[in-house]
Amino acid sequence: MTSSLLPTYARAKVSFERGEGAWLVARDGSRYLDFGAGIAVNSVGHGHPHLIAALTEQAQKVWHVSNLFEVPEAERLAARLTEASFADVVFFANSGAEANEAAIKMARKYHAAGGHPERYRIVTFEGAFHGRTLATIAAGGQQKYIDGFGPKVDGFDQVPFGDLEALKSAITPETAALMIEPIQGEGGLRVVSHEWLRTLRALCDEHGLMLIMDEVQTGIGRTGKLFAHEWSGVTPDIMSSAKGIGGGFPMGACLATREAARGMTVGTHGTTFGGNPLAMAVGNAVLDIILAPGFLDHVRQTGLLLKQRLAALKDRHPDVVDELRGEGLMMGLRLVVTNTDFAAAARDEHLLVIPAGDNVVRLLPPLTIGEAEVNAALDKLEAACAAMETRGRRAAE
Repeated sequence: MTSSLLPTYARAKVSFERGEGAWLVARDGSRYLDFGAGIAVNSVGHGHPHLIAALTEQAQKVWHVSNLFEVPEAERLAARLTEASFADVVFFANSGAEANEAAIKMARKYHAAGGHPERYRIVTFEGAFHGRTLATIAAGGQQKYIDGFGPKVDGFDQVPFGDLEALKSAITPETAALMIEPIQGEGGLRVVSHEWLRTLRALCDEHGLMLIMDEVQTGIGRTGKLFAHEWSGVTPDIMSSAKGIGGGFPMGACLATREAARGMTVGTHGTTFGGNPLAMAVGNAVLDIILAPGFLDHVRQTGLLLKQRLAALKDRHPDVVDELRGEGLMMGLRLVVTNTDFAAAARDEHLLVIPAGDNVVRLLPPLTIGEAEVNAALDKLEAACAAMETRGRRAAE
């Protein structure tokens, strides 16, 4: 059968009709343990009753009014996010790419509003992924996403990951901001050290730059704190968030200090759907769960258990697993074998994992998992490793 969908994805031959916590049920009734969570999106699992109730209640009231009018649930969610973070203001969007677009525009506008429109360039880091718009693929700098889409959008300077001298050389009188993910997701679960984040903060302070944190994948409890930069004690000026913030409902947010947002006045930016009542109701329901007493402690404890079990798996299968990466419930296995082959082998065991750059597979389960799901996942990973080892022996023979 020929699909009418644009063929931009190599989709696996499985479809799901319902979800239950950390499990997905395929149309044939088979159950899959979801350690991808829609690429770190289903933060509180599938079919969470609190999210269903919030969405159902709001759907019976009003779906959309536009940002020409006040949206009380948006006001409430923004207040809760600012109270729980460094930020003073929030702009709601529909995706991580849109949140990053807002962050990029905000950084440029900050300098323009201060009388320096020439300061528009943003320094980013090799391996980064900031979205799929023309500006965000330029910010990410990965050629495979840029090829074929015309001239690269100007204004982005990439430096090697962790190279201080290259970073210092890239900062010029035209530089507006530094932009970084605390943990590179698509780039292969490469963790940015706390020392490096503190170095970036110091450079921004020295040169009058905005520090932008892309927390699209790392935020909303994924590493055991509400936002991953909190582990380093570093405060950004601007931050993007998405994925887990909506628990599966499309939502993004750009958070900032009031000073960083000084140029974003009436008419400078907008969105039709961002901040709509349905998304805001779900976002508030997600925060009800994530910010509940003890929840982030649970994420940290479960993340530590998962990390310990994965370290033991690596030791047992050195011909399959080369390195363990990540923090909290954002873990990655850098592989000896091809990551797409390993993801397929895990899927054969009814475990879903997500390939990433640098030959890594990501494990991004719902934050609500416990020891039972960790044990089940490790059993399935063990079987996938054994299958890859058998395949390797047969190929050698």
